[in-house]
Amino acid sequence: MTHAEARALFPVLDRYAYLNAGTLGPLARTTLEAMEERARYDQEQGRGGKAWFESMLELRVRVRQKVADLIGATPETLALTSSTTDGCNIVVAGLGLQPGDEVVTTNSEHPGLLLPLAVSGATVRVADVANRPAAEAPERIASMVGPKTRLLALSHVLWTTGQVMPVQELKRETGLPVLVDGAQSVGAIPVEVGEVDYYTVSGQKWLCGPEPLGALYIRDPDSLRIAFPAYWAQASIEPDGTFIPRENAGRFDTGWIATHMLAGWEAALDLRPDWCFERAAEVTEHCRRALAESYEVIGEPGQGTLASFVPAGDPAETAAQLYARGVVVRDLPGTGWVRASCGWWTNEDDVERLVGGVNR
Repeated sequence: MTHAEARALFPVLDRYAYLNAGTLGPLARTTLEAMEERARYDQEQGRGGKAWFESMLELRVRVRQKVADLIGATPETLALTSSTTDGCNIVVAGLGLQPGDEVVTTNSEHPGLLLPLAVSGATVRVADVANRPAAEAPERIASMVGPKTRLLALSHVLWTTGQVMPVQELKRETGLPVLVDGAQSVGAIPVEVGEVDYYTVSGQKWLCGPEPLGALYIRDPDSLRIAFPAYWAQASIEPDGTFIPRENAGRFDTGWIATHMLAGWEAALDLRPDWCFERAAEVTEHCRRALAESYEVIGEPGQGTLASFVPAGDPAETAAQLYARGVVVRDLPGTGWVRASCGWWTNEDDVERLVGGVNR
């Protein structure tokens, strides 16, 4: 599949320079068709009966396997969720953190991670990595670790700047449990879960699936308490609610995920070309260079696939004006920045429309 053929799969690109996969990725025609086909099948089958239930379970198995393959995991270590926030909540609550415990994070995290930490009961210690050299991050984060630290919780790719955090290095150096927010990494850059303990996946961002979808990698499922049991948690249950957990990470699957959404995600996972990561990295650097001719671009090159910059005017107004000009980006509240997300479907014309739209 050529790049031109890949772009032709996404209807939104006929109208917009779509540069906001960091929020929601574009949906391909094949994804939409798979969703429609599955919804039609569900209606015909009445969403009941043995054949329908078997097809639903088989669909979950296939999606679990494909997401696991993408991040270098096995399906037995993967739970299906509705978001990365779900995954963060499952882990933080399951660890049973208490007053007196400490968690180390950074000052560039998304509320989807910060909010579970804030209500955990633990003291949250924050490392200053915002808009600082990437090489300083390991030392800055490790310096916050103390004898009471029970968890490192941070993004693989910061949602504000695209900076890549050294999650594997931190795991090796500290030996502590590591929870990784993978919302801006999986599908954008190559990911191998490696030695980290918990890694969340967003289905609707860089993987271009419908929403709400996600996954959670758990290296050792037996080490985590089931704090939010859904139907999938139990292999058998007694009248008083006592239950025997399912084997493996499937016990942490969250509530019902609509089958047509799963079918769409499966189609999106099958769509990705072999050259997706190389292309995304190339066009991100092109975008950064083009913006840097007129604006301050935040962070260093060679990181993730996000390009944040300081516009001349109000960021929210700038994003709204760009949308009216056929360019989809987002402002980052509280930063003074506008963020462009560059995917494997992005081309140089999209970047030119962005720069031209801002300059107007």
